[in-house]
Amino acid sequence: MEEPIENVSEFDNFERRRKLLPWWIRGFCWLFMLFGALSVVCLFLGFTNIKPDLAFYGFETNEPFSLFGLIVISIGVLKGVTAFSLWFEKDNAVKIGKIDAIVGIVLCAISMLVMPFFQEGFNITLRLELALLIPFLLKLNKTQKRWEFNRA
Repeated sequence: MEEPIENVSEFDNFERRRKLLPWWIRGFCWLFMLFGALSVVCLFLGFTNIKPDLAFYGFETNEPFSLFGLIVISIGVLKGVTAFSLWFEKDNAVKIGKIDAIVGIVLCAISMLVMPFFQEGFNITLRLELALLIPFLLKLNKTQKRWEFNRA
């Protein structure tokens, strides 16, 4: 005769970490994993005569080894690592995602508020990326405790 199980396992409330993320973050994970891979390809294209057009957060160039080129490629790699970590439910994914969001917000602010002073013709542009970066950061803050509780 079997004895009833009296103690409750900590895994009874287990849910996939990926399901803690809203659909729009899961969708962007695929997009940014592709973007991260293409960023690495663009870095290697810098050794050839092929000059890819690089742009993100208001930083634009077609020279991968320029300051803006390295910034855009670094953003792409960071976004790729963040997306990979979130999709495959890594322990440090939320921390990496929060760093990614903060870096993105800071770079958007620089491209909106600082770069117009150094360009020909003073032109301030509102970056729409902030409309997703801020909710992304807030959602990760809300999700962090449950993410750490649920081990993949």
